Amino acid sequence: MERLQKIIAQAGICSRRKAEELIVQGRVSVNGKVITELGFKADISDKITVDNKPIFKKERLVYLVLNKPRNTVATVKDDRGRKTVLDCIENVHKRIYPVGRLDYDTTGVLLLTNDGELANKLTHPSNEIDKVYIATIKGEITKEDIEKLENGVEFDGKTSSPCKAVLNKYNKDKDKSIVELTIHEGRNHQVKKMFEAIGKEVIKLHRDSFAGISSKGLYEGQSRKLTDAEVKELKKLTNKDK
Repeated sequence: MERLQKIIAQAGICSRRKAEELIVQGRVSVNGKVITELGFKADISDKITVDNKPIFKKERLVYLVLNKPRNTVATVKDDRGRKTVLDCIENVHKRIYPVGRLDYDTTGVLLLTNDGELANKLTHPSNEIDKVYIATIKGEITKEDIEKLENGVEFDGKTSSPCKAVLNKYNKDKDKSIVELTIHEGRNHQVKKMFEAIGKEVIKLHRDSFAGISSKGLYEGQSRKLTDAEVKELKKLTNKDK
């Protein structure tokens, strides 16, 4: 569910501020009822009209997984002219957007969709959706480091939730550790800051899976549509069908 003025703006009718004016003027209706309340929320599946004209037809829902490449912004557009994840998507003519974010230099699983309700539930902290990362760390990770990560570390004035951390291997010659970290939070630069909190530096980061969806078989920059079974499982994870 989104505020009505936001839906109107996203449909390309006008700016959000102008949409607010239209609502106050009684020119917008939802499912046949005139709405004048600015806080009113609606869904893309509702019949929304402006001056008695539908703002859009109900879209066919699209669900994709992208193996996000490095040096790509996980947004719809970038005011600095950098490559975005949408530049990686071909043959999709729907208005889609990424579910959550990945850092500019992080690779791996990124879901994209036009299903706003599901996207919101997948990113809402209360649903505790698993995100699995493979982090390459400078130096050796000890058993004590792993325990600290799993119990929660403090950064940005808040302690991270308990998580699962596994040391996959340590390369003594290169002095690098490979750690698999499973978290369900989505704070800004979280994985990097968690390691920073124990005095370690992340030199490479890959998201191996999100909500059980992996990028297996996809090269960096390649995407595919989710199967019906995968979409059904995502909805089950977020209790959308209940």
